Amino acid sequence: MTQLFNTILYQPIFNLLVWLYNVIPGHDIGLAIVALTVIIKLILYPLSLQSIKAQKAMKDLQPKIEDLKKRFKDNKEQLSREMMSLYKREKINPASSCLPLLVQLPFFIAVYRVFRTGLTNGSLDMLYPFIHNPGTLNPVTLGFVNLANPNIYLALLAGAAQFWQAKMMVTKQPPKQVANKEGSKDEGITAAMNKQMLYIMPVITVVIGMSLPGGLALYWFITTLLMALQQLYFFKKDGKNAEKVEVSQESK
Repeated sequence: MTQLFNTILYQPIFNLLVWLYNVIPGHDIGLAIVALTVIIKLILYPLSLQSIKAQKAMKDLQPKIEDLKKRFKDNKEQLSREMMSLYKREKINPASSCLPLLVQLPFFIAVYRVFRTGLTNGSLDMLYPFIHNPGTLNPVTLGFVNLANPNIYLALLAGAAQFWQAKMMVTKQPPKQVANKEGSKDEGITAAMNKQMLYIMPVITVVIGMSLPGGLALYWFITTLLMALQQLYFFKKDGKNAEKVEVSQESK
């Protein structure tokens, strides 16, 4: 299994990083990591888009889910049946937002190994014959940042990007004028839980990022930033499409 993992993921990613390091002017490992991250994100773009669509669909469905919880709070079995029926009617799979992320996990593990061995030990014995061997990879980027060592600033940037991405998914608190209406308290509790996750996940990202090589924290930051930008673009596009549908319906 390890050999298969190395052949399919680790070795290609490692060779791509070294190739980028060779061709980028100045042989800057930081720029090579940014380029590597963009390439991986392009490869995984369909999975990322599927995950974003599923998360958006679940967010839009949240008011209906809270209504079911309120109506069947004393009947868990009926609640489960109604929830499954709702997912079926809306053609939503609750697990569809998680599966694409799980598929991306092996890529993250492979990149982690690349930065652990490639930048720290300079192990270049897994290069393909057609990839130039630079002898060693200089882990210093911009002339002063050593990406082989943990870097708190890159960890903070990764946490900030995580916060921005999560903030787009936060369920809004019910307006004050309807705060006391039936059902609004349940939505308020959901919003409060989402807000807790909004702050907890970035903190976890920073704590973990501080213990990882700076190269991996940089990869994490760029990956999350690109994901957030993709998410922002999709939300704006989806919002414009919804407005067009409403205008079309009103004109009929």
